[in-house]
Amino acid sequence: MSIGGRLRITLEMIKIEHTLFALPFAFLGAALAARDIGPQPLRFWLVKFGWITAAMVGARSAAMAFNRIVDREFDKANPRTSSRALPAGRLDVGFAWEFTISSALIFLIAAAMLNRLTLMLSPIALSSVLLYSYTKRLTAASHLVLGWCLGIAPAGAWIAIQGRLTIVPVLLSVSVMFWTAGFDILYACQDREFDKSAGLRSTPERLGLARALIAARVIHGLMFAALIAFFMTARLGWLGLTGVLLTGALLVYQHRLVKPNDLSRLNAAFFTTNAFVSVILFVTMAGDAWLLK
Repeated sequence: MSIGGRLRITLEMIKIEHTLFALPFAFLGAALAARDIGPQPLRFWLVKFGWITAAMVGARSAAMAFNRIVDREFDKANPRTSSRALPAGRLDVGFAWEFTISSALIFLIAAAMLNRLTLMLSPIALSSVLLYSYTKRLTAASHLVLGWCLGIAPAGAWIAIQGRLTIVPVLLSVSVMFWTAGFDILYACQDREFDKSAGLRSTPERLGLARALIAARVIHGLMFAALIAFFMTARLGWLGLTGVLLTGALLVYQHRLVKPNDLSRLNAAFFTTNAFVSVILFVTMAGDAWLLK
């Protein structure tokens, strides 16, 4: 198979389009950080946002490809995931490793191009997104580890713009962490029986479906509380508040779609709703910070 063909399969395997979940949060962190540093030439913003995008895409691509590599035997045994490229033999492991290493290098180069602190912290971010793949073997709290991995995005983008960290991006990162952990618990519900048989750890495997859904609601409640704290600390106005309220409504809708005895609408709850949350918060809050300032 040609390199182009293998690359296409790899991008499908890691679901490159789902970068949309995290990228708007990084852009939001960057946009709010930029509000405080005063006017800059257009080229400055194009360069900064370009390298932030490269860093996000590189880190997520490396993390997803690495996850597919180390989990390929589990994926092969799980009927839901057995058709993925590596267990199905449509992609060789060697190319997946080359893609992972290349993506990690893109992330590190982008971090170096942003500023010194971003580069210094980049090994922490990269090790976090890679080592997450092993946490499901160890703890049912793996959902929070995944949340930490995505939660790095807005704080990292803030540092990329300002070269320092304040409470504002930390609160946004905490909100993203809880948001991710909650929807990951929902997503893990479909694999509860397989996880039990394979010796993997998750909240649904540990608590059962009904109590896992309650745990996801509690965690999303914490996400909403952190989001309100972020909104207030960032001194946003009515447009930002609109984003907060819409997000709350989407979270309620998401949890109404999934029931212990009916997971048939899980994909709608996971993919569609989550994409809307990140985009809505970016549009409303970045718009508030820049259009209404």
